Amino acid sequence: MDTRLSRIELLLLEDDTLFGASLCEFLEEEGYSVFWAKSINEAIELTFQKEFSLYILDINLPDGDGKEFLKNLREANDKTAALFLTSYKDKESLKEGFLCGGDDYLTKPVDLDELLLRIQALLKRSGKITQSVTFSNGVIFDMKQCRLFHNGKDLKFTVKAMKLLKLFIQNSGEVLSKEMIQEQIWGEEAFSEGSLRVYINKLKKILPPGSIVNLKGVGYRFEIR
Repeated sequence: MDTRLSRIELLLLEDDTLFGASLCEFLEEEGYSVFWAKSINEAIELTFQKEFSLYILDINLPDGDGKEFLKNLREANDKTAALFLTSYKDKESLKEGFLCGGDDYLTKPVDLDELLLRIQALLKRSGKITQSVTFSNGVIFDMKQCRLFHNGKDLKFTVKAMKLLKLFIQNSGEVLSKEMIQEQIWGEEAFSEGSLRVYINKLKKILPPGSIVNLKGVGYRFEIR
């Protein structure tokens, strides 16, 4: 398999500034890259520039209709999974959304935890979620179970070390500051740079050389090798 893994990229089409900003913040904290378009025209430009794993679409936009936008993409043979966020609850509007090529919908106000579950289900169904990563030295990381294997043997790393590796993989190629790592892995728990270095060194011993690069005074960059 191709071991190059980048963050999953989502297109969000939403003209409500406050709602859009909160969605972007939530989804980026969950490890996704979100490209936010506030109009149909912006969304069209983004689809020309990038290939997305999922569309999250509002229906009523200042310059058009999210259903019509998706219909045009489907006619151009774009099969990217699409989730509608809508204030509509009548069956006719929902039916139109599915006929235009929608895969799922959530009514506003949106429960963020439910949104995350819907996104994960759509990505899994479309084969966009990587279940495991195989490194060049034969080590395999199971993304779902957060466990490392080599020659079929569970290497039995600690939970924090595995969460750290998963964070690195989800942000492969990007620089992670120590502050971000602390927030994502330790949260409110006591943190020390010494404990972080211990986990880093243990991972370095089992992963291919150059996988984890220490950027002095900045943080770490991870590459899947």
